[in-house]
Amino acid sequence: MPDWLIALILGLIEGLTEFIPVSSTGHLLLVGHFLGFHSPGNTFQVLIQLGAILAITSVYFGRLWGLLTTLPTDPGSRRFVIGILLAFLPAVFVGVAAHDFIKTVLYETPALVCATLIVGGFILLALDRMKFEPRYTDVADYPLKTAFIIGLFQCLALVPGVSRSGATIAGALLLKCDKRSAAEFSFFLAMPTMAGAFAYDLYKNIDQLSTNDLGLIGVGFVAALVSGVFVVKTVLNFITRHGFAPFAYWRIAVGVVGLALLYIPR
Repeated sequence: MPDWLIALILGLIEGLTEFIPVSSTGHLLLVGHFLGFHSPGNTFQVLIQLGAILAITSVYFGRLWGLLTTLPTDPGSRRFVIGILLAFLPAVFVGVAAHDFIKTVLYETPALVCATLIVGGFILLALDRMKFEPRYTDVADYPLKTAFIIGLFQCLALVPGVSRSGATIAGALLLKCDKRSAAEFSFFLAMPTMAGAFAYDLYKNIDQLSTNDLGLIGVGFVAALVSGVFVVKTVLNFITRHGFAPFAYWRIAVGVVGLALLYIPR
């Protein structure tokens, strides 16, 4: 299979899985592993996230613009932005400190990805079946403490297969946020988190990238943008109707199939 086609497939996977609790990184690493695709320092998997960033930014442009224009005068807007920044900070410190270990050890262990997909699936299934009495139904009402603790949960997603959105949504549910607002807060938190990961990974690996690598990243970027827009526009309504159980079953199935492909003799 030509590299450009693999890059296209991986880009579509990135956009389709980034904003749902199934671990886009886990999917990219497993599919890349089984298709024999490798990029220097696994940079491709991080840099194509720019497409997903632009996807969510374009869909939420109106709300982002509203926040920006009301920031000087509206205390609610200021509190929400501060809450997102507080939630973003833990992953910055842990991600920078553990960057090399994450990229050279965790990213290179497909069995770990499969295991975390399965375990995370069962955890998500359990959370989906619990009867919570939500205290918060609007992301604008999240207290700063709640936002920060959700950010601590996001650090779990530095282990591939955990899922950034899955970890933040799980944290929000445990903190008595409803399912829809938990997913939406995860959307907003994705913007600085993914942008930061993109910038830092580019800084660390730019010297290793060739012209061919940049071309493949471009293909993946466009695919992630297009598929990401579709998911962001539809996933909140899907979660409202069906909850998180479908994503949990998908995680478990992918993890089991991945382990089978890794260890069953062919």
